[in-house]
Amino acid sequence: MSPVGWLVLLLPALLRRGSSGVAAAGKVPAVIVFGDSSVDTGNNNFIPTIARSNFWPYGRDYADGLPTGRFSNGRLATDFISEAFGLPPCIPAYLDTNLTIDQLASGVSFASAATGLDNATAGVLSVITIGEQLQYFREYKERLRIAKGEAEAGEIIGEALYIWSIGTNDFIENYYNLPERRMQYTVAEYEAYLLGLAESAIRDVHSLGGRKMDFTGLTPMGCLPAERIGNRDNPGECNEDYNAVARSFNGKLQGLAARLNKDLPGLQLVYADTYKILASVVDKPADYGFENAVQGCCGTGLFEAGYFCSLSTSLLCQNANKYVFFDAIHPTEKMYKIMADTVMNTTLNVFL
Repeated sequence: MSPVGWLVLLLPALLRRGSSGVAAAGKVPAVIVFGDSSVDTGNNNFIPTIARSNFWPYGRDYADGLPTGRFSNGRLATDFISEAFGLPPCIPAYLDTNLTIDQLASGVSFASAATGLDNATAGVLSVITIGEQLQYFREYKERLRIAKGEAEAGEIIGEALYIWSIGTNDFIENYYNLPERRMQYTVAEYEAYLLGLAESAIRDVHSLGGRKMDFTGLTPMGCLPAERIGNRDNPGECNEDYNAVARSFNGKLQGLAARLNKDLPGLQLVYADTYKILASVVDKPADYGFENAVQGCCGTGLFEAGYFCSLSTSLLCQNANKYVFFDAIHPTEKMYKIMADTVMNTTLNVFL
């Protein structure tokens, strides 16, 4: 996320009907990801920032039990989405120099934990801006062309699924945490500013050949454990003002998607709703097999994330599958899987 711009996938425009009338997945040779900690698979490991998770207990339940730079105990939603397309089950980080372009050809993440659409958000913890992520994508496209040839590289770029999961940090790390943007913008004006930045980024990828895109909406960010404990009006409860902002932003994001689909030739941009499923789980966690939706698994579960989780391992929960959140900001692997499965199943049902 993010924190949290959380990610999952809707694919309505990406499905085709076969002659039998049953929906079949369209050709997706790669999943290409932009965003924040909800989709950063390890890029921040390679830059000078404290916004990292390449240490235990992160990755505790990953395939080999080792940290990867993912802000969770295991895989992220994008990893499950990649696997659902028959692609590798884990999306690699672009800045990992141990990987070849061939290993990145079927999927890559340019995401950076703690970033946002607003460059000022990225500046808080000195992480990769969205503009820099787009520049890495241009570099990636050229590397693909050299390695695969014009035709194959063009097919990968043109048929890939582009996932955006970003925006939560702009509010909880920047707007509500620092004074500058609040002095410049009302909440509605800041939403409009962020949506303009999102539109610019989408147009950039479209101009570079991207056509199939998913932009993930904000989750109920007021229900993150860290935001509950920071809720001055009602400590321990969800910050409903923050949740209202998330819903407002999401509504405007859907409008942006509809407009850009009309404006940009060949664009298939879908909005991914992750708000409803996470809100439902937080409201009735037992219905989804969870015991705790208020605290994270690491530390006290109230404020720890990143390095603070590594300093409080004596308090680490024994079974992360009982928790909605792994730290005070980020979901567990189980929650990411539920989010991915729920949205993809909804999409497939819509297109039957």
